[in-house]
Amino acid sequence: MSRIDKIGEVLITEEEIVARAKELGAEITEKHENDDVILIGILRGAVMWMTELMKNINLDLTIDFMACSSYGSTTKSSGVVRIDKDLSSDIEGKSVIIVEDIVDSGVTLNYLKGYLAGRKPKSIEICSLLDKPAGRRADIEADYIGFKVDDVFIVGYGLDFDQRYRQLPYISYLREDDTDMIVE
Repeated sequence: MSRIDKIGEVLITEEEIVARAKELGAEITEKHENDDVILIGILRGAVMWMTELMKNINLDLTIDFMACSSYGSTTKSSGVVRIDKDLSSDIEGKSVIIVEDIVDSGVTLNYLKGYLAGRKPKSIEICSLLDKPAGRRADIEADYIGFKVDDVFIVGYGLDFDQRYRQLPYISYLREDDTDMIVE
């Protein structure tokens, strides 16, 4: 069985993702029309979503990236957040929108929001492609949500398992019967 055979059915199509990015982009444009906006993409998973989203935000905005993790090579968050790449930009006085692939445990985003708040931005919001409320361990919600998903390990459209499956142009999941490769 090839690795690609380990994924389940398509949950969210590329067309649905593109349409939702247009809707959220219009919402962000309207809300922040007079703000100095910076999108902060959380590497690596948010790259595809951020690219689609920013094409639909009609503002003079800037972007930056951070890399942080709490997963490693498992399907469960360790609860310990590590920042691997910090911002290159000053966010003081700016309207920050953290762009994330999925809000799952919420541990990373909760930590990150507090971490960035210390840099005195005008505001901090979260725009996530996916929300998995069943996995939540921290009290945090995204301000903009693409889609809610069930409690399965999601892959595709930037989301990965151990750096695999990011390239899929849709959202799927790892099949439970093929998770013998998963270390928890």
